[in-house]
Amino acid sequence: MSTFLLEIVTPDRLVYSEQANSITVRGVEGELGILPGHIPFVTPLQVAPVFVKIGNQTTAFAVQGGFVEVRKDKVVILAESAEKATEIDLERAEAAKSRAEARLGASRQDEIDHRRAELSLQRAMNRIKVSGGN
Repeated sequence: MSTFLLEIVTPDRLVYSEQANSITVRGVEGELGILPGHIPFVTPLQVAPVFVKIGNQTTAFAVQGGFVEVRKDKVVILAESAEKATEIDLERAEAAKSRAEARLGASRQDEIDHRRAELSLQRAMNRIKVSGGN
């Protein structure tokens, strides 16, 4: 079965560097499935899970924005942050979700604070989803 090198990189560290059969990401234009030999491109990513398939095993990562760059034999995800499902502290993610919901419910907010709260909520929900929580 064909593979390509997948690297998931954040400003802090190399999160993942392994061969993969396919990945699924959510770009700004929608969900993308990438297989070996895919045409080269670069696109921004949404806050969403990234699914990596190797053989019959699928691994999920909570990716918080960034870009995906597809090359001939390599795919690089440059993310603001990325966590493997097993690295996520579910209690912490649920607490972050509650805080973001409370900030969104506050009646007096400027537009910037409201947008920050929305992004915090998206990130928390993404982490909860990837970790297997509700």
